[in-house]
Amino acid sequence: MRYRYLCVLLILASLAVRAQTPTDAPNLDHGKKLFQGHCISCHGPNGEGARGPTLAQPNLPRASTDAALVRIIRSGIQGTEMPAHRMQPHELTNLTAFVRSLGKLAPETVPGNPARGAELYKTKGACAQCHTLRGEGNLIGPDLTEIGRKRSAAFLRRSITEPSAEVPQSFNAYRADINMPLNFLFVRAKARDGREIAGVRVNEDTFSIQLRDLTGKIHSFSKDDLTELHKDWGQSPMPVYAAVFSAEELTDLVAFLSSLRGVESR
Repeated sequence: MRYRYLCVLLILASLAVRAQTPTDAPNLDHGKKLFQGHCISCHGPNGEGARGPTLAQPNLPRASTDAALVRIIRSGIQGTEMPAHRMQPHELTNLTAFVRSLGKLAPETVPGNPARGAELYKTKGACAQCHTLRGEGNLIGPDLTEIGRKRSAAFLRRSITEPSAEVPQSFNAYRADINMPLNFLFVRAKARDGREIAGVRVNEDTFSIQLRDLTGKIHSFSKDDLTELHKDWGQSPMPVYAAVFSAEELTDLVAFLSSLRGVESR
C-alpha cells in the first residue's frame, strides 16, 4: 500500500514538472494566434511596431534571451503600457518562439529620400528644438537616435501629423528611473508667487516635482508652493506638422527617421 502511494506521488510530480517545462517543439501557428490576440494592437500585425516597440528585429534590447522575453510577457514592464499576461507554460513557449521568428522577416522598405529628410529635420522642422539626436538637441521630446529601430514608418508618420495620438500612456505617478518615452507627461503648474510653468515632467515624488519647460530650462517646485498642478495625460506639446510639410517632404522626413538606428546609422 505504501509502495503504491509512493508511485502515485512520483507520477504526479513527474506530470507537474512536465507541465512547467514542456519538451514539445514550439507551435508557431499557435504562437501566431496568441500574438494576434494579445499583441498586434501595440506591436503591429507583423511586429513592425506601433504604440509598442518594433519586435521584428533579430535582437530585442529588453529581451536578449528567451527567458527574458518570457519574463516580460508574463510580468509586463512596470511604468509602461506593456501589461502582464496570464499564460500557460506551453503558451509562453509558443508565443516566445513566434516573436523570435519575426526577427527573421525582411526589414521594412521605406520610401523617400533620407538625405533630404535629414535637411528638413534640421531646418523646416526645427526638430532639434525638442529632440536629441546623437547627443545634440533638446530633451523635451524622446531621443531619436535609435527611433528607426524602435518604431515603424507608419508610427513615425502618425507621430508627426497627429502627435497626441501616439503619446505613451503610462499612468504610474512616480517613475524617475525610466526615460521619457516610457513615461511622458506634460504638466502645467502655477506657483504661489504667480509663476506659471508648462513643460515635461522630469521627476516627481510625494512632496516635489521637477519640470523641463519648452526652452529646456529645469524648474523645481515643492508641491506646497503650488496653487495648481495639472497633469495632461496623453497630450503632447509637439506641433502638428500635417500642414507644415508637403506630402513629398513628409515622406522624406519619415525615411530619415526610419534610418536612425543608433551607431550603425552614422
